[in-house]
Amino acid sequence: MLKRSLIISVSSIFALLLFSALIVVTFKQELKDLIPGESSRVSKGLPPEFDRLAEVWNLLQKEHVDRGTIDAEVLSEGAVKGLLLALNDPYASYLNAEQFRMESADYQGYFEGIGAQVTMRNGQLIIIAPMPGSPAESSGIKPGDRIMSINGKSTENITLLEAVSTIRGKKGTDVDLAILHIGATEEFNIVVTRGVIPLASLNITMRDDRIGHLQIFSFGDKTNQELHEALETFSSAEGIGIVLDLRNNPGGMLRSVVDVASNFLDDGLILYEIDGQNNRNDWEVNSQVKSIDTPMVVIVNEFSASASEVLTGALMDHKRATVVGSTTFGKGSVNTLRQLSDGSGVYFTIGRWYTPLGTLIEGEGVTPDILVEIPDENIVDVQLQHALEILDSVIMGSQ
Repeated sequence: MLKRSLIISVSSIFALLLFSALIVVTFKQELKDLIPGESSRVSKGLPPEFDRLAEVWNLLQKEHVDRGTIDAEVLSEGAVKGLLLALNDPYASYLNAEQFRMESADYQGYFEGIGAQVTMRNGQLIIIAPMPGSPAESSGIKPGDRIMSINGKSTENITLLEAVSTIRGKKGTDVDLAILHIGATEEFNIVVTRGVIPLASLNITMRDDRIGHLQIFSFGDKTNQELHEALETFSSAEGIGIVLDLRNNPGGMLRSVVDVASNFLDDGLILYEIDGQNNRNDWEVNSQVKSIDTPMVVIVNEFSASASEVLTGALMDHKRATVVGSTTFGKGSVNTLRQLSDGSGVYFTIGRWYTPLGTLIEGEGVTPDILVEIPDENIVDVQLQHALEILDSVIMGSQ
């Protein structure tokens, strides 16, 4: 029986050369014969409506003008893709055996690709953010950009996993992208040379006023360890307050964000999940993690997604921190990748997340306590400036 922990994101960190806001779920292999060759092979438990697939197959075999060249594998794959498309699940995708192998492989703290975090929204392929220092950032890709085509092929009707598989590739190779910036009317083409993408998940900068600007870029295996090191730096500098910056953070591993949240919360609920059978699964503060009570303000924006929304919602509902910025992305679904009998796989949604007080994240996002939008001419980081002002007043009030 196959068991794995997979990163699922905005999404969809899909073996990430593109990071897609993903979260960890454990799964078991479930094998079903979805596309029978004839009616007698229809799997037990399938509704009678699926008999039509066998009927169509038999008709094509007997009467289609090109019946001699019909490829059963191609038709079967197309039928599965159509089945998933009809779900209206933006994260549902089919992977052939090679794609499945690549997506479920083990990675060693780095990836080869362009280093852009992507997701699907309303059928459009959207950049959440280029990763710092990545080829995508160097090429001028910005948060909110739409990818209109990949290597000359339109992204209309493409699935997220298909896009990821096409854009990713070995370092030194090129991918041609047609990009449309937010507010632009004309797209432009760029050629991005893929590179090695290290996965540093956070950075802390100590200011002269002893405020720590803590940026978390994603939530991975090593994020909690990196956070402990950052908090040691903060403590050594005799820090008095933290600005937790989750802007452009696409998410990551659920266990990682639970551990990170546990550094700032003493106890209680971090989030709960409702699955397809209406079962509830609670994720509580990890009591093994020592928490701090340092004054804190959180900054988010419209590209804070998935696990970063979980952390924001938990800190907000527990009144642990004031949240400023703009309403978050709204990626609050639990997704899984399951292998089929031929080595291929399907990716789909199995649950949705809620904040401790019951706010649905999926499609809604988290609305900050104080809305601070970025002006068109963003010379000064007004969101960070506002967060620092609020933190200063919180610190003054606690003295």
